[in-house]
Amino acid sequence: MGEDLFWAIRGGGGASFGVVLSWKINLVYVPPVVTVFSLSKTLDEDATRLVYKWQQIAHNITEDLFINLLITPVNSTMQVTINSLFLGKADELMKIVSDGFPELGLLDKYCIEMSWIESVVYFSLYLRGQSVDALKERRPWPKDYYKFKSDYVKKPIPEEALAEIWKWCLEANLILGMEPHGGKMGEIDETATPYPHREGNLYIIQYIMRWDDEGFNATEKRVAAIRRVYEKMTPYVSKNPREAYVNFRDLDLGTSCNACSTSYEQSLIWGRKYFKGNFKRLAMVKGVVDPTNFFWSYLIRIS
Repeated sequence: MGEDLFWAIRGGGGASFGVVLSWKINLVYVPPVVTVFSLSKTLDEDATRLVYKWQQIAHNITEDLFINLLITPVNSTMQVTINSLFLGKADELMKIVSDGFPELGLLDKYCIEMSWIESVVYFSLYLRGQSVDALKERRPWPKDYYKFKSDYVKKPIPEEALAEIWKWCLEANLILGMEPHGGKMGEIDETATPYPHREGNLYIIQYIMRWDDEGFNATEKRVAAIRRVYEKMTPYVSKNPREAYVNFRDLDLGTSCNACSTSYEQSLIWGRKYFKGNFKRLAMVKGVVDPTNFFWSYLIRIS
């Protein structure tokens, strides 16, 4: 297919360039036993301090340990759930966390050893508690409505600012997901694949607004609320451009430029946010392999 097209479809949006019929991939080693844990803390249980420390260590504590955060409004407070997957056994995990993240207060009883495929079910939103056979079933997920936005963070957000952010999320009924970068992701050059958000990023924030079918007015209210929080987050996230993750589709990125008079100018806005300097190469590949824009759905949805 050529080097440029192969580069483009590995992170540039497969539906933009054609239909991929098959892949040949290299597998990486995963040990027969992994360890998981999931802990929840509220603001009264010093959750803010945990988030502040997590920002400083999660991206470089060890390449075998992944710790993410899900921060949710619960009963007039914010609950921070710390989810972790470690490529190794529980005794190894306990030593690493005790040395690098003692504030967490992790105990042996919270650590569960299992196979890697069992961990996929463990962390699944809808399958947790079921057997791995559930992964082979084709079942519809529950219907809901949602609006996502995203940001990248390059410097730890101060504790006092985190406290303000929790107030904004409570008012908006907004969920935050935080996932660390670093590790292997930071070792890959940002031009090696279309995904450019690598060295220098501590973590990514996902803003999640979900609601049931409550009608147009309720939808407008929810969307306006997530936009307000996103705007208030400006001082604490990446700049020039304010980066975004392409898999968290955000229609605002293509329509927020009042000075843009053409769709091309709008595409430059979301293109730089999603792909930084890689957007030009992606556009050039698109022009060569699909000059009539037959595979249009991906570009239209985010422009």
